[in-house]
Amino acid sequence: MRRFLDRLYDAGLWLSAITFGLIAVLVALQIAGRLLDRAARALSLSPPGLTIPSLAEFGAFFFAAAVFLGLAGTLQAGGHVRVKLVTQALPERVARWLGVLVALAAAALAVFATWSSALQALDSYQFDSVSYGVIPIPLAIPQGVMTLGLALFAVALVDAAVTLARGGTPGHLAAEAATEEGN
Repeated sequence: MRRFLDRLYDAGLWLSAITFGLIAVLVALQIAGRLLDRAARALSLSPPGLTIPSLAEFGAFFFAAAVFLGLAGTLQAGGHVRVKLVTQALPERVARWLGVLVALAAAALAVFATWSSALQALDSYQFDSVSYGVIPIPLAIPQGVMTLGLALFAVALVDAAVTLARGGTPGHLAAEAATEEGN
């Protein structure tokens, strides 16, 4: 099970990286189109007018996908901001159970966010809601990706709580410990 979950979190990170890459490619193509237009004007030629329609919407949807798909993997890598002021002052056993409670509370919030996001995506699908740009993008697609990212995050939080409750070291704590050793 551990291997499956780690691969799931890694897949989310890879998808996140791919969507960031897609943003970079789209922006680079838009810049190249503008440069070609300027060069054509400088040579007294008719500019080709190469643009990417709805670039801002595509970029925003890809950015949202990247952020939400990367939540679980970022948690596992210890990349989320955590305040350890209280837990450092507590005995190890008490700190562990406080960590379990915090992870479960965060998981409950993530499950609620996943549920709400799924309902919104379902509504968008049922009503054929699309974006307002030049290219109408079905809103259920980015909302569905957001829901998937939130669901992965909820799983990662439950995973962390269960690992802590069993006496193990969840990924985010192991990553933090490795970072502290390296400093």
